[in-house]
Amino acid sequence: MTREFWTIFYFGVYFLLFICAVVGLGIWKTKRRRSRPPVEFKFLRGPGETLRRRMAKFDEDFVFRLVAAALAPVFVVLVVFGGVLAYRPRTWTQLWVGFGLSVLAFVATLIPAICWALRALMRYRDDRLGYLGERFVGDCLEPLKRQGWYVFHDVPGEAGKRKFNIDHVAVGPGGVWAIETKTRRKGRARPGFEPQKVFFDGKQLIWPWGEDSWGPEQARNRSEWLQEWLFKRTGISVEVRPVLALPGWYVVDKAHAVVRVVKPEWLSEDLPKAGSVLTDTQIDLIARQLDQHCRDVED
Repeated sequence: MTREFWTIFYFGVYFLLFICAVVGLGIWKTKRRRSRPPVEFKFLRGPGETLRRRMAKFDEDFVFRLVAAALAPVFVVLVVFGGVLAYRPRTWTQLWVGFGLSVLAFVATLIPAICWALRALMRYRDDRLGYLGERFVGDCLEPLKRQGWYVFHDVPGEAGKRKFNIDHVAVGPGGVWAIETKTRRKGRARPGFEPQKVFFDGKQLIWPWGEDSWGPEQARNRSEWLQEWLFKRTGISVEVRPVLALPGWYVVDKAHAVVRVVKPEWLSEDLPKAGSVLTDTQIDLIARQLDQHCRDVED
């Protein structure tokens, strides 16, 4: 019996190592295989570029994540039960205790493995929703280009050691606008609230299920960073106006505060109404700096 078990044990270990080696080698070769174009192409970032890259990374690692999550509990059981047999249990009681320890080890490993895989899937689901929302807002901003505006997406930023991105930046006669996109799923509404309507009181968003101020604060912080960045790059002191766009929601902005909260469909109509703030020379200088900063897409 012992000889048969050790045969199965070694075969199981070999099987696990073989699968890990094949999956790891495949991922390594995929990442190492790079085309060599005649020139170095660099494109402007599109809407949701950061989320697109993260989803692509998930797609590359999906098989490895799934195999690792599925086989980790099996590997732990083989190690634990093999260790139990190494002590040569002399009675059936000792053997069943070892078997029980193996089952506990399996369950203790299975639950974190499932949570790890499920957390990755939920992150991918949220990333996809955010990506679609940013693509939608990007489409809503397209008409501005016919009115002399420049539109940039997923503008990278850095404050200290913290990296972030501004979802959209519009530059035109009406000034510079930093637009953040928040795509939220609709949930169960509280009594007295409509499920498709969100209110902004100047400080926080009042959703049908609750309140939060994270979106408006983020939009304001991003605009302040961009204003400082543009001044350092161009010497132009221009107020960067923060906007929070909520795709799929009917927005009631009661405060008309520094941060504007709007439906994305309103952007192409509202931004040109701001009046003339920048000259053509200033627009061109700001746009060239943003173009250089956002032109880093190679695939």
